[in-house]
Amino acid sequence: MPQPTQSNLQFSPSVQRRLAGKTPPVKQDEILECFANRVGRFLFDTREDHQSDPCTRWFIAETNFGRKLKVAFIARGRVVTIRTAYDPNDEEVRIYNKYGMQAI
Repeated sequence: MPQPTQSNLQFSPSVQRRLAGKTPPVKQDEILECFANRVGRFLFDTREDHQSDPCTRWFIAETNFGRKLKVAFIARGRVVTIRTAYDPNDEEVRIYNKYGMQAI
């Protein structure tokens, strides 16, 4: 998967509204920073109510200012469509540390 840039990162209007409504809001630049700062691997969201084609992938990474975000997205060729991004809870961090940070 290519590194996302402003030009190949997509946000639906509803996702843009949700990101803006978070406390604090999640900015598109922060999501790009998380992709650039990612250390672990992408995990797949296998929950039945989150199924998509292609599969939704997710990861947890820090912005340049140290804010941790969980970013969920769908990759189609060179286009990366953001499904959501938010401050992860302790269980999501635990899961990512266990499975996303494993040696590849």
